[in-house]
Amino acid sequence: MKRKEKLSEYRGASEEHLQLSLLELEKHLFHLRFQASTDRLETPSEIRKAKRDIARILTIQKQRAAAKTAKKE
Repeated sequence: MKRKEKLSEYRGASEEHLQLSLLELEKHLFHLRFQASTDRLETPSEIRKAKRDIARILTIQKQRAAAKTAKKE
């Protein structure tokens, strides 16, 4: 999936879905790091992809939180 497709998917998702995706990606990153430490990781680029997806979700969550506080003021 391309970056723009993921961004539009994440932006259209609910808060609960984003939170579940974030937890899933963090678990996946943990397993990838574990595989890397035991030299069983086949594609090292998967770690970078997982980190970027986590950052995308966190960014969208922060943007939504900032928009909510801006509405209140």
